[in-house]
Amino acid sequence: MDTQVRSGLLALLAAHEYGSNEAWLTDQRGRYTGRADVMVVPDSVASVQKLMRYCFTHGINVTPQGGNTGLCGGAVPEGGVLLNLSRLNRIRQVSVADNALTAEAGCVLHDVQQAAQAAGRLFPLSLASEGSCQIGGNIACNAGGLNVVRYGTMRDLVLGLEVVLPDGTLVSHLSPLHKNTSGYDLKHLFIGSEGTLGVITAATLKLFARPQTVATAWVGVADIDEAVRLLTVVQGTFAERLHSFELVGGAALSLSAAFCGLPEPLDAPWHILLELGDSLVCGDLGDRLAACLLEAGFDHAVLAQSERERLELWKLREHISAAQRGLGVSIKHDIAVPVTRVAEFVARCGADLQRRYRGINIIVFGHLGDGSLHYNTFLPDILSHEAYAYEDAVNETVYRHVLDCGGTVAAEHGIGRVKNHWLPSVRTAAEIACMRAVKAHLDPKNLMNPGKLLPPADGEAV
Repeated sequence: MDTQVRSGLLALLAAHEYGSNEAWLTDQRGRYTGRADVMVVPDSVASVQKLMRYCFTHGINVTPQGGNTGLCGGAVPEGGVLLNLSRLNRIRQVSVADNALTAEAGCVLHDVQQAAQAAGRLFPLSLASEGSCQIGGNIACNAGGLNVVRYGTMRDLVLGLEVVLPDGTLVSHLSPLHKNTSGYDLKHLFIGSEGTLGVITAATLKLFARPQTVATAWVGVADIDEAVRLLTVVQGTFAERLHSFELVGGAALSLSAAFCGLPEPLDAPWHILLELGDSLVCGDLGDRLAACLLEAGFDHAVLAQSERERLELWKLREHISAAQRGLGVSIKHDIAVPVTRVAEFVARCGADLQRRYRGINIIVFGHLGDGSLHYNTFLPDILSHEAYAYEDAVNETVYRHVLDCGGTVAAEHGIGRVKNHWLPSVRTAAEIACMRAVKAHLDPKNLMNPGKLLPPADGEAV
């Protein structure tokens, strides 16, 4: 950044808006470390607009950042301004009648959940990082999490958005309307855009009735095909009462149980953690679930008999990611395939990787209810960041099998800079051309989070 331009930028901003947290320059995995000429932490939307107008006029890159919990390098700056939104953290409104809550982008997900709970409602997005990830980032990456099978992804949970465009223009539509057929629904351009089109500053989110009855079961199955059969049985019996349906491989469970200091609930090659919820008091829901499992032949199961037991089962699922760290650096894959082809993918891809990298350790878990998996690979005898030297080759193998099964290379973590060169594999040339046209119109100077999400154009540096 030119010295005079930088001086003008610093003079423009109030002193309290500066940031100096070096941790913001490195992504959560330590995969990428970037640089920023200026770190800015505005506490008002007007300040964001002022900053964006200046950057647009002077051609300064801007990287929006939330809780910096992403796994794809999407919030790591490469020069210019790092715009951290953590001070835009107010709950502006809760409307029980509208089943809606308006939160600023820097609100931590857990705080939004608590605000909904205080109003007697549920905000259903639930992630392992919910204590630190922020709503703006959740929207920018179209987060999914544990309850997608019932409530959908973030795209399904947003009623309205407030966004500052690259030139500083404010586009705000936060009215809690559940029905609005007046023209294009522009909010969907920004959901999943990963900060490449504008800065999300606030959102109006859908709320739901809180479950009054919960039934939680851990089921051991011989293989993933059996797990899929269980899914169809439970969905057919309980319909929308099924909130979560999580697949846990035997190796993943053993790691998590040792990490948590908890016993493994069952001995089985594969495991399902499923949860039903009902907004009415339904005292026999657990009994009905037990009967359903027995009738369908799934008798290798335990049902939580107390809230403590329920929380322990969920602790085993939620601590898998942390438990893996003892294995060293992994090459992570956030993928999805049709539910009917999950078993095929896991079998074929695992066998292929074992042929190529004898002794490779593959940890599989994820959201079988919507077909998305966390497929993490640990190369033998490589515990450090040296594993990333093999990332392209491992990804080529994994993603080839994903694509052969009709899947996607990014289910809920986004594209960022890790996977942008894979985007043409899951989006057609016509789709990418439309994306580029939208980007060119809203961000004609290509200042917003450059190098992320979209693949490099011809002649553009990678």
